[in-house]
Amino acid sequence: MATINQTSVQANLDLLQDKATRLRIDSVRATSAAGSGHPTSCASAAEIMAVLFFAVMRYDPKEPKNPANDVFVLSKGHAAPILYSAWAEAGLFPRDRLLTLRRLDSDLEGHPTPRLSFVDVATGSLGQGISAGLGLAINFRDLERQDNRIYVLLGDGEMAEGSVWEAAEIATHRKLDNLCLTIDINRLGQSGPTMLEHDLKTYAARWQSFGWHTIQVDGHDIPALLAAYDEAANTKNQPTVVLARTFKGKALGPKIENQLDKHGKPLEGDDETQALASLESRLKTGIPAWTPNLPAKLSSSASARTQPSYPASPYKPGDKDVATRKAFGQALAAIGRVDDRVVALDADVKNSTHTEDFMNAEPKRFFEDYIAEQNMVGMAMGLAARGKIPFAATFACFLTRAYDHIRMAAVGQNNIKLAGTHVGVSIGEDGPSQMGLEDLAMMCAQPGFTVFYPSDATSAWAATELAAKTNGPAYLRLGRPNNPILYSANESFEVGKCKTLRQSSQDQALVVAGGVTVFEALAAYDELKQANILIRVIDLFSVKPIDQQGLIAAAKECGGRVITVEDHYAHGGLGDAVLAALGPQRVAVTKLAVDEIPHSGKPKELLERYGISRKQIVETVRQILGGSNKG
Repeated sequence: MATINQTSVQANLDLLQDKATRLRIDSVRATSAAGSGHPTSCASAAEIMAVLFFAVMRYDPKEPKNPANDVFVLSKGHAAPILYSAWAEAGLFPRDRLLTLRRLDSDLEGHPTPRLSFVDVATGSLGQGISAGLGLAINFRDLERQDNRIYVLLGDGEMAEGSVWEAAEIATHRKLDNLCLTIDINRLGQSGPTMLEHDLKTYAARWQSFGWHTIQVDGHDIPALLAAYDEAANTKNQPTVVLARTFKGKALGPKIENQLDKHGKPLEGDDETQALASLESRLKTGIPAWTPNLPAKLSSSASARTQPSYPASPYKPGDKDVATRKAFGQALAAIGRVDDRVVALDADVKNSTHTEDFMNAEPKRFFEDYIAEQNMVGMAMGLAARGKIPFAATFACFLTRAYDHIRMAAVGQNNIKLAGTHVGVSIGEDGPSQMGLEDLAMMCAQPGFTVFYPSDATSAWAATELAAKTNGPAYLRLGRPNNPILYSANESFEVGKCKTLRQSSQDQALVVAGGVTVFEALAAYDELKQANILIRVIDLFSVKPIDQQGLIAAAKECGGRVITVEDHYAHGGLGDAVLAALGPQRVAVTKLAVDEIPHSGKPKELLERYGISRKQIVETVRQILGGSNKG
């Protein structure tokens, strides 16, 4: 029987304790130099980070994006300094760079973003790291068929976030045994104690009830942590959560450790001097150098792949009417067959969003997330971080539940694609709770988002393909009604370009519409033409970026008289996008939009009731021209 070399074991323990101490020192120095930050939240996690980064995880410290690396996600993003310290200690960049924390000229921001090579998703809005971890775990186990493990560090305050529990049940449903959470249970939140404080028994009961393998440890006990992560790695068919009992501000001195009012405060003066002196006195000499636990593969260079040729739209004018949501589902299935990067996520509405078409075509790349929209978007962020092109679809109104995750996807510029269906009053009898009427305002508010609003099946097909090809977050606004086919299959669509459907050199007003209101605008055109009044009709298609030059030219050619019409609330929608694009131009813009909480009814009734039908467009054009003629 082999004997254990106790000297070697002790040397390893000394190494890990030394690493924990150095992580505390660097976190204190960085936050003090910045004059802000969360050193106490870093200190509670020092042993956890030391064990994960310098004993447990398999990774190449010189190549953070090596596809064979284990992956770490810092869900408690305010502890960013200790994450940066760990990578500096691993040798990725010089330790002196830590002193640039929170500076404008530094990527070591107050909370982590993917500007850094070792960060997959932006964190700091609590409760999201676990969902991103799910996406990463699914990517490596189910799509890449690799044995990478995903480690997510959460704070105990995050347990109050509902998105955590959405993710918890999906992880057990999928038996993600490559996912390991650690909860840093340091008892103290920002403004007071957490609900459970150090009641690990109740924490364990809750996670066990969700089907997780739970391990309770002293989070400052390195041998206990090593044993816990070894147990997690050997637990099959269920994810593991390590419940680590810690103290906020651990080892920073009696005036700091476990004290209520020290959250988010850098150490200053004597507190800093004494803490650093105490920590530095604990450092040992003669400790052997750390040897990275390298993964089996080291190269992250993937063979260059060309953009697959996506199939053309099958629709043509004169075909049977098709809803844009239906065309989206068919397009998604078609591009999924030729591009294995494309995956689809659903929130139990696949028979309405038509993502079931993708499910039937590519079942291994379809992920049912049930009615958990926050987790669905978070999973998409994790999948996108490792090269997948995830399309997450649900009713547009329900994406409001996930808006914080959407906001963080924009912060991280994750390559997610969102599809919101059942937009506007045109959905009909289901009523206002099901009507997406604020989605354009939501998505257009986020920098870096590309936003499409297709009107027919051909443009919806094109929008789906353009979204897949466009790097960065994108949104597709999709309707419920069946609409006529306007465009032929060979019609060209571009990001940032609109489509002019009716025009002449005698146009007296410009009508800009999107989605279902395009058809109302065309009907208004026909009626006005009978009265010898010519208007120009533009299908906006690309709401963001918007075709500013095209709109300016069209507005000028139509005498500066512009009408926008949209099945969306008045604030922040298509009309405001057009108004902003026209900017200082000498034009008069009249917005037709939904300006009150709507009612159930027939789609046509509702379009008229809320002032966005053919009738209101005609009346508005006549009023505008009547006023201009009087002038």
